[in-house]
Amino acid sequence: MVKPSRRAAVFIDRDGVLNRVHVRNGKPLAPQTTADFRLLPGVPAATQRLRDQGYFLVLVTNQPDIGNGRVSDVVVAAIHQQLRARIPLDDIRICPHGQAARCDCRKPKPGMLLAAARDHNIDLAASYMVGDRISDVIAGNAAGCYTIFVERRYAESDGLAVPANATVRSFPEAVRHILSREARRVPPRSSRDIPPRN
Repeated sequence: MVKPSRRAAVFIDRDGVLNRVHVRNGKPLAPQTTADFRLLPGVPAATQRLRDQGYFLVLVTNQPDIGNGRVSDVVVAAIHQQLRARIPLDDIRICPHGQAARCDCRKPKPGMLLAAARDHNIDLAASYMVGDRISDVIAGNAAGCYTIFVERRYAESDGLAVPANATVRSFPEAVRHILSREARRVPPRSSRDIPPRN
């Protein structure tokens, strides 16, 4: 039996990348109700561009407010149902644990990315991680992905050299970077592929 070829994916953080966040004392805070959940400009069209190019889209999000008792998993599930209705996600991976938990899924550990790769036959070396936190970049690097940092000027990254492969200002800009990079990586056609002139 022929083993199916592995697919390229784009792993996407949620808060601050796809949707608006409240920033308090330089720290982004996730929405805690469905009414507070608002997509950022250009996100639906940008995700559709990735889908049209054949990318498998995986949301990978830390949601410590669940583990810390600040929001219920029912509310988070409702937010993600709302999100799926707007953008073409193939999978959603959540770490619900608090910051002090010793889990393998919480970014900056790459557990969510590695599990998705196993479940969906993803080629991590051909894939991308897009996030607005240093933990997203570290997780993507650990998984072997090309990492794109969405600079939001949070206090945690102020003045630091974030170890990402590229830095952008928005998710639509990240998508443009991905598609431009892939276009440059396409090998040139050989002379055997060029039809003869009449």
